[in-house]
Amino acid sequence: MNLENAKIAVIGLGYVGLPLAVEFGKLRSVVGFDINAGRIAELQAGHDSTLEVDAHSLKAARHLRFSDQIDDLRDCHVFIVTVPTPVDRANRPDMTPLVKASETVGKVMPSNAVVIYESTVYPGATEEVCVPVLERFSGKAFNVDFFCGYSPERINPGDKINTLTKIKKITSGSTPAVADAVDELYSRIIVAGTHKAASLKVAEAAKVIENTQRDLNIALVNELSVIFERLGIDTIDVLEAAGSKWNFLPFRPGLVGGHCIGVDPYYLTHKAEEVGYHPQVILAGRRINDNMARYVARNTIKFMLKNGMDVSRCTVGVLGITFKENCPDIRNSKVVDMVREFEAWGANVVISDPWASKDEVCHEYGLALGPVDESHPVDALVVAVGHHQYRQASPTELRKLCRGDRPVLADVKSLFDRHQAAEAGFTVFRL
Repeated sequence: MNLENAKIAVIGLGYVGLPLAVEFGKLRSVVGFDINAGRIAELQAGHDSTLEVDAHSLKAARHLRFSDQIDDLRDCHVFIVTVPTPVDRANRPDMTPLVKASETVGKVMPSNAVVIYESTVYPGATEEVCVPVLERFSGKAFNVDFFCGYSPERINPGDKINTLTKIKKITSGSTPAVADAVDELYSRIIVAGTHKAASLKVAEAAKVIENTQRDLNIALVNELSVIFERLGIDTIDVLEAAGSKWNFLPFRPGLVGGHCIGVDPYYLTHKAEEVGYHPQVILAGRRINDNMARYVARNTIKFMLKNGMDVSRCTVGVLGITFKENCPDIRNSKVVDMVREFEAWGANVVISDPWASKDEVCHEYGLALGPVDESHPVDALVVAVGHHQYRQASPTELRKLCRGDRPVLADVKSLFDRHQAAEAGFTVFRL
């Protein structure tokens, strides 16, 4: 099978799909498809609100055109599906975006089409969930009239160094010939090279364990942070001492949100339970990480009470609501859990974030972004996200954002020297 001249459709133009469409669009004909007409309009105007692709790169993809019309997909031969894969309130995989995208592709794909999935799924999902949808809506037979590949995304939002082409790509196909063709397709744009997995299921499993491993490592240091706080020792001091050994892993405590590390492990645990195994270590790590935002809020409140503050009459300033630094992505932000905990104690909470969209924060979480500055001082300050704007501030500058004699500083990411912060007048808490 040769896909060298095949026209490509990229289904879903978010953090994963757009960079992919742009890179292929520099070399060959590509249709970037998204059901969000507003998203299509902004991309046609040369702007990417996710900030993953700049205007110059969009312009350089001269073979790429954007559309929200399904008929524009009919002359494509390769379909790359990059829609999100969330979990529901019970942390069960929500396959709705994948199913809907598969329905769309099934309606338009020609004979001998290749459908490649990049969305994170549990091992077996492509063949168990997506393929039947493709067959039903196309009337075609799998591995006879159409074929599938799986090449999991490894996009790191906000990272301008480890970009799409510089990260080795896992590839796979539903037949040996398709696996070779898919690998060759991606090798045209991935400078770092590719790794051809043994099967679709192996590639799917590789993706979910990448983020599960990170989740568990962060859960360990988060639990250590809880223990060390009770022992009266500083977590970062301990980690820096332990890090003097060459093989100590340099993980730091923190909030685990976003659409990958905080979500992907649930896909694996879901499938494990389907086959009769109840995972313990993975779910334990998830419980620890999911509770860290509330833990930060409660410890901040504890110090506020020790300092004689009436929490219900206080204002807490929260700096940062995106799930990671220097990035506008607010998906699954654990800062929101922290805000809810403060509100449950009756505190007034003011959130500021130079990267986040006010409209998106309001739409997704019903929260308003407001100023935290010298003219709007607060009683306690939580630096929740490590944006470069916050890293550049000094404890003395942060102190000017607070009123009262004994304000509390919760330095979630340990951005500041705790001794300098104490000298500036703060009661300091950090993970």
